[in-house]
Amino acid sequence: MAKRYGSTYSPKGRAAQSDHAASDHIAPPNSPRPFDGKKPTRVGARSNLLFFAALPLAWKAFFAPPTVMTGYLVALGCLVGAAYLTREGLKAEEAYEARKVSRRPAIPRKIFGSVLTGLGLGIVGWFGWGAMETVLFAVLGIVLHSLAFGFDPLKNKGFDELDLFQQDRVAKAVDEAEAHLKDMRTALERTGDRQAEDRLERFITTARAMFRTVEDDPRDLTAARKYLGVYLLGARDATVKYADLWSKSRNAQAREDWFALLDDLEANFDARHKKLLLDDKTDLDIEIEVLRDRLAREGVKDEIIS
Repeated sequence: MAKRYGSTYSPKGRAAQSDHAASDHIAPPNSPRPFDGKKPTRVGARSNLLFFAALPLAWKAFFAPPTVMTGYLVALGCLVGAAYLTREGLKAEEAYEARKVSRRPAIPRKIFGSVLTGLGLGIVGWFGWGAMETVLFAVLGIVLHSLAFGFDPLKNKGFDELDLFQQDRVAKAVDEAEAHLKDMRTALERTGDRQAEDRLERFITTARAMFRTVEDDPRDLTAARKYLGVYLLGARDATVKYADLWSKSRNAQAREDWFALLDDLEANFDARHKKLLLDDKTDLDIEIEVLRDRLAREGVKDEIIS
């Protein structure tokens, strides 16, 4: 008769059973999943290949006369710098696109990367061929890099010029909250605890849902400020201490306490988020009632707006 195989790291194996104490924290079927609403990152093979594309210059430089070698090494530095700026520019653009309210990147990294690419290829053309090739390589480098990776966002997103101060406060508060979440994720990566990382991702999904609501209506910032600041700061500190303790001693009680803390935080964030949405609905109902009363006073029949 067929028999289910079970070894140490099988779902029902000994290693899984040793984590039974944390099994109560596994997400229910309808809970938010870590990848809900996320898009595949564009910071991948294309930007990383730029680092390797320039390496043949290093090999070629050491078989060239001193002057040409210097030129090739300078070109290599330009191309590696362009690759770094391009990758950082793609990261900044993804962060910009993920937010409903966001300032444009302070440094147009992808544009600078295009210029460095053209400069590096132009130097290669100058030392390897001639003046015509220098111009041709430089122009091609800038154009092809721009077509491949695009330009940086050049304007702010979601900012109403009439309420710029309030929008700026929201953007800064969300930036601070995102920094706390990033620190929590970085701390947990040191533990190698995949289940804890998955649990944190579910909490991050819940927290970011509140962020998006506050960005939609900056008036909610006052009600949510403690959650974006004080509570997330405390959660970050607790996570860092837990990660240090777990890495040293594998303290099961500390793990249980951290999971319980995250459960409480997620429940409170979710409750506050629903309260913010309810308040927004109440404001909408009031606006509708005021409009109906005004139209009624002006003699407009209810059928027109029903």
